[in-house]
Amino acid sequence: MPAVIRFTSPHESEVVEEPLGPLGPDEVRLRTLYSGISAGTELTAYRGSNPYLTKRWDDDARLFVDGSTSFSYPVDGWGYEEVGEVVEVGAEASGLAVGDRVWGTWGHRAATVQKAERAAQRVLDPAADPRVGIFSQIGAIGLNVVLDADIHIGETVAVFGLGVPGQIAAQLARLNGARVIGVDNLPSRRALALELGADTVLDATEGGVAERIRDLTGGRGADVCLEVTGSYRALHEAIRSVAYSSRVCAAGFMQGDGMGLRLGEEFHHNRVQLVCSQISGVAPALQHRWDGYRLARTAVDLAVSGRLRLTELITHTLPMAEAPTAFRLLDEHPEQALQVVLSFDAALEAAA
Repeated sequence: MPAVIRFTSPHESEVVEEPLGPLGPDEVRLRTLYSGISAGTELTAYRGSNPYLTKRWDDDARLFVDGSTSFSYPVDGWGYEEVGEVVEVGAEASGLAVGDRVWGTWGHRAATVQKAERAAQRVLDPAADPRVGIFSQIGAIGLNVVLDADIHIGETVAVFGLGVPGQIAAQLARLNGARVIGVDNLPSRRALALELGADTVLDATEGGVAERIRDLTGGRGADVCLEVTGSYRALHEAIRSVAYSSRVCAAGFMQGDGMGLRLGEEFHHNRVQLVCSQISGVAPALQHRWDGYRLARTAVDLAVSGRLRLTELITHTLPMAEAPTAFRLLDEHPEQALQVVLSFDAALEAAA
């Protein structure tokens, strides 16, 4: 019986059995090879801080409403960083063959059934490291931040938060012609950002980040700041660090009230433009050309070509059976891990 990861309650997870569904004629069955854990959005569901657990998202009104919730524990199959291998093809399916590797989003489960048309659009180059496939969605998120930022050649971009999406956004900003300043509390993440091409890194624990960025830019401030931490205090410092009448793109999934964010200070006096970058859409000016699929496809293609370095972000690979350990590691010791990956080989062998 294939397996799936379940969040049973806040800070608790387990691996449980999940029945295999039937295969339709226009579908393919995939066995999961690897699944990456998001240390941002996904951990909000693991920790119990996600607003979907306390309110209901009304799609029509586009508002969170009280009185009910969008989901509740137990939560099965959370996750959005997967790559798998085709093991069965429906009678009417085309464009795929057994053995093809497919990237996408289907949660931390050992097997999935997908529409063949959709899967055929997401076949990974057979010469590529299959782990590249787990970065399709998080790569799309990083690329979306850069598109929202509207970066121009020669500009200085400060990236606040050098976790996985921040590292990706920093690389993409540099590919877009920017001088990149990375800001993070952790020395290992700052060192990795330099290795992956950042021009300068700053230790956020030393304070005075905005002042140091202004020193590095002749007093002007960064042309654009990207906030990828989910921290209100970091967002406030990004606002302080950006040039007059310039843009801050906030991509972090903020939780709770905005402690540490003082909008009456630099935000107000410097006419700062604050833009939310969120993967449900792209910038209005780009909607006729870009969508979620193109974002993900572009990120994967850049990685396959070697222009975007992703596998260097992986710090831990654990078997699916050790998923509870993986989640505890990211929850309790984030300084020890960056991208944690689950391998499904053992689970598949046991199921066979």
